[in-house]
Amino acid sequence: MDPVYAKARELWRFSIRNPEAFWDGVARGLAWFKYYEKVVEADHPYYYWFKGGKINPTYNVFDAHPERKNKVALIWESESGERRSLSYQELFAEVNSLASSLKEIGVKKGDVVTIYMPMVPEAMVAMLAIARIGAAHNVVFAGFGSQALRDRIKMSSSSFLITADAGFRRGKTIDYLKTVKEATEGMDVKVVTLERQGRVMGYNFKDFTSRLKKVEAERSDSLDPLFILYTSGTTGKPKGVVHAVGPYTVWAYFHVKWLFNFGEEDVFFSTPDIGWINGHSYSTYGPLLNGATVLWYEGVPDYPDPEVWWYLVEKYKVTHMWVAPTAVRLLVKHNVKTKYDISSLKTIVSAGEILGEEAWKWLVDLTQGKTYVIETWGQTENSGFITSPGGFYVGGISYKKGSVGIPLPDIDVAVVDDNGNELPPGQKGNVIIKSSAPAFMVGLYKDDERYRQYFSRFGYYYTGDYGYVDEDGYLYILGRGDDVIKVAGHRLSPAEVENAVLEVPEVAETAVVGKDDPVKGSVLVAFVTLKEGLRPSEKLKERIRQTVRNLVGPVASLDDVIFLDKLPKTRTGKIMRRVLRAVVSGKEVGDVSTLEEAEALEELKRVVKP
Repeated sequence: MDPVYAKARELWRFSIRNPEAFWDGVARGLAWFKYYEKVVEADHPYYYWFKGGKINPTYNVFDAHPERKNKVALIWESESGERRSLSYQELFAEVNSLASSLKEIGVKKGDVVTIYMPMVPEAMVAMLAIARIGAAHNVVFAGFGSQALRDRIKMSSSSFLITADAGFRRGKTIDYLKTVKEATEGMDVKVVTLERQGRVMGYNFKDFTSRLKKVEAERSDSLDPLFILYTSGTTGKPKGVVHAVGPYTVWAYFHVKWLFNFGEEDVFFSTPDIGWINGHSYSTYGPLLNGATVLWYEGVPDYPDPEVWWYLVEKYKVTHMWVAPTAVRLLVKHNVKTKYDISSLKTIVSAGEILGEEAWKWLVDLTQGKTYVIETWGQTENSGFITSPGGFYVGGISYKKGSVGIPLPDIDVAVVDDNGNELPPGQKGNVIIKSSAPAFMVGLYKDDERYRQYFSRFGYYYTGDYGYVDEDGYLYILGRGDDVIKVAGHRLSPAEVENAVLEVPEVAETAVVGKDDPVKGSVLVAFVTLKEGLRPSEKLKERIRQTVRNLVGPVASLDDVIFLDKLPKTRTGKIMRRVLRAVVSGKEVGDVSTLEEAEALEELKRVVKP
């Protein structure tokens, strides 16, 4: 038996049998102002972790570890080559300065402070300063427009906003202040602006970080909110996921240590934006709580050229990298091999949605098979990943191609049918979590009814995902439950069909959806983009159809193959399958406020004849 797998499963079994003993052991690796009275108090579906404990994540990043002061905490580089580096001591000084200034303008414990900023060092400073004084941050992705920002300020009851006057993307300037002015019109919101192009609304961020003042870390209660993060559902208003100080700090520290177990010389290139959970857990809290050096890049993976990521890997001797599948698929489309030395890379971790075999193989080939290319799985609601293929804490990686790994300690994954009956290994169904863990949200902000809905269907936490586990406990995610397509009584996962489409060498990206059909209920339609310089043809369309029939079977026959220049995606890069389904079936597309490029939707409507 693989020793990494054996060790990981041994710890998992212990944690399932003895969750309180397990988490007490982990939590005591952190600095508490006051130890908790109880590890967990359960009143399903509510779980109160480390009740009575007092802790602050910034105390654990800075005050508790003076030996880190000269180590580099953050390296930042922009598209234009602008660079900045902050040691733990320098970062701590800026966090203290901003924290004292925020207190002076009225921010107090329990307040919600909205952050609307690009990936600049000051965004990290803002998150940590807010946490230091016991307030909660509400980070809004800086790609959102004024209405989305206004909604999130209102829904979170936020009276403070930290922003920048501008950002830079693909060589263009993005005017954030225009968006902020529209979003806050008629609202009583105090604004702090990072001046990058000489414009300030409200207070000047640079004035706030130039004061050499020390602020003692707030002794936050374990169950105080650390942050609210709004997730966009397919319908209805966004959900404000609340993570609490104690459980989130313990989980962020532990699960990042579990996977990476950073050494003194490691450099972690985390590409996720702070507007999403992966940007909270892997661009900020997780690596800093473990004393790591994290690299941020303000830009996109193919600008100024498709090798910019690999240039940064060589320049900073990056050892671990966190990527989104859509970014990898973008690089696959460019199909550029790298001239840079990326041999320092130990792992490339993909998360956010299914990577797909083609993108996985491309990364393996790019790194000459010398780097672990792995997938993990998790959600905003559970702080990031909750499954992984082992980790360096337990000795290394034990990866099975196509899987997202095995559950982390105290994560009890099961697959059930639509009636809630647990399914044996290999059978596909609804993915649920039967246990609690510090990873999980403590609620939805001012929306208890929607929080309870996570548990109402099966009695346990329903992830909304569709997949299966194998005989060794490895989990395979096939897509969202509402993406599963029923064709003539058969349930087909889009991922299975999409992997078959991607076997055709000309294909860069694909999304397969169901189109309403009066006889079969649904028929399959594949939307396809091609690699650079290639053109669609009827011959290629037929080859795609035949490949799917050969690999998946006659039940997966494609009714149509539609070629597009761009697939409609959210600003996080997730393909908007519901929009594809709606257009191809002649229905209303609904809310598209998270759409990255309007041109993609316009092309889709022009090309598709429902």
